[in-house]
Amino acid sequence: MGTFTSCSSLITLNFRTTINGVPSFSSNIHRKPQFVNDNFGSKFNNSNSCYLCQKGLKRYLLISQKNRGLFDRLMCFSRGSDEDGDDGNSANESNLATKEKERVVEDKEEGVGELWSENKPTSFSSSEPPPISPVGTPYNNFQVDSFKLMELLGPEKVDPADVKLIKEKLFGYSTFWVTKEEPFGDLGEGILFLGNLRGKREDVFEKLQKQLAELMGDKYNLFMVEEPNAEGPDPRGGPRVSFGMLRKEVSEPGPTTLWQYVIALLLFLLTIGSSVELGIASQINRLPPEVVKYFTDPDAIEPPDMQLLLPFVDAALPLAYGVLGVQLFHEIGHYLAAFPKNVKLSIPYFIPNITLGSFGAITQFKSILPDRKTQVDISLAGPFAGAALSLSMFAVGLLLSLNPDVSGDFVQVPSTLFQGSLLLGLISRATLGYTAMHAASVSIHPLMIAGWCGLTSTAFNLLPVGCLDGGRAVQGAFGKNALIAFGLTTYALLGLGLLGGPLSLPWGLYVLICQRTPEKPCLNDVTEVGSWRKAVVVAATFLVVLTLLPVWDELAEELGVGLVTTL
Repeated sequence: MGTFTSCSSLITLNFRTTINGVPSFSSNIHRKPQFVNDNFGSKFNNSNSCYLCQKGLKRYLLISQKNRGLFDRLMCFSRGSDEDGDDGNSANESNLATKEKERVVEDKEEGVGELWSENKPTSFSSSEPPPISPVGTPYNNFQVDSFKLMELLGPEKVDPADVKLIKEKLFGYSTFWVTKEEPFGDLGEGILFLGNLRGKREDVFEKLQKQLAELMGDKYNLFMVEEPNAEGPDPRGGPRVSFGMLRKEVSEPGPTTLWQYVIALLLFLLTIGSSVELGIASQINRLPPEVVKYFTDPDAIEPPDMQLLLPFVDAALPLAYGVLGVQLFHEIGHYLAAFPKNVKLSIPYFIPNITLGSFGAITQFKSILPDRKTQVDISLAGPFAGAALSLSMFAVGLLLSLNPDVSGDFVQVPSTLFQGSLLLGLISRATLGYTAMHAASVSIHPLMIAGWCGLTSTAFNLLPVGCLDGGRAVQGAFGKNALIAFGLTTYALLGLGLLGGPLSLPWGLYVLICQRTPEKPCLNDVTEVGSWRKAVVVAATFLVVLTLLPVWDELAEELGVGLVTTL
């Protein structure tokens, strides 16, 4: 504890500290050290100066570079010399402090004068104490300690010695001439080399990757990315590039843990339950009245006997199989596209939903993608596989709905269901006809419901936002900046209910919580994917909008999609 008071010619500091377990009391009067007067390089006069003034100053000069404790930063602000101090107390205090001398590294006499001239204290008037900043050394110490803690807890950074060796051995006139270095990565754990490209970017990148593997083995991953804040394009065409380097254990995702397997299994079981529940709900015209009343009447309080639903489980299984089959085809498509590229994928985390049976699954990349073409191909393979199966079930279900021989398997659904999708509603209207669609309920085959739910969930997953399949495809085809623009537009349409109808809010919340972060950059994050891949992504996005865009009442009445009732 210390206090500052003012006198006519000095400032009194009362400090009680403990040095290595030994209490130390500083003198009430701090004499001005002799070496401050005229000769900065002279030796310390221990007989005429107090302990704090000499050792405190010496250690302040030393520790200002090594950043130790608060006691080491104390300096004497007294001006003028005073010979009335208590020399006896000073001597006793110096004896008590001798136990601390062993850990003090003595300064060189030549360095004391220079450091004192750089850190010379400001002179203050004897009538008022020196100002004390409210945000001073303790706050700065706290900041430094916080940064050190973040470094300890954060990812391991690139070794500076390796950076120097790589600059000397890897880069050069024939590949890439380094002019500047910047931090790289989410927390600045890597190094970004900026400079001038000296060849075709793909050839240079391949050559640098091979040389880095020969020089460092599997220690680092090299990324080719667009130069941030570049003033203009590369003279050879395309954007200016730079090369980032991260440790392999930092840049690559970790292995799947046991808890993740357990969570994936539980989610899959819940998805099976939600798919069966969808199959039971599709038979609403056959369910017992008390069950229908409980699920449709908001005033119903007492739940019915759920054993009444057991006879309807068998009839619900075909629809549940169809919904689960679409999701499994979706994931198989991802794995089939990733296998030839040596890209590892995580286990799928299925998301149950009582309206569609499932919202799809979260599948993560467990290895770094080599280039943007691979990102587009893997991202689109899953939705295209699921959409192919869903479309086939939807088409077969439509044709079976026209066959009176299988009318015993039909289910009654409200005609307003077809107003949930502009594209699917128009296809149904063209197939079933105006008379069948322009009624309160429509008799359709359950396979059509499975296809409808599969196409809807596939369309949701192809929305260009975050790390959904559609977001990954847009990021790979057009870049991260384009994904941000597409994502903001998607969030706005979901928030207004213009995409997905009543499912827009739960799906938007799901994306914000689980899928909002864009995918990490590829190793080669610069080379374009080609015009035909971009065209496929644009066409898929357009079909997604048509699938999720609901039909408003006026248009539905005109097209004959459902029966619109007006009050």
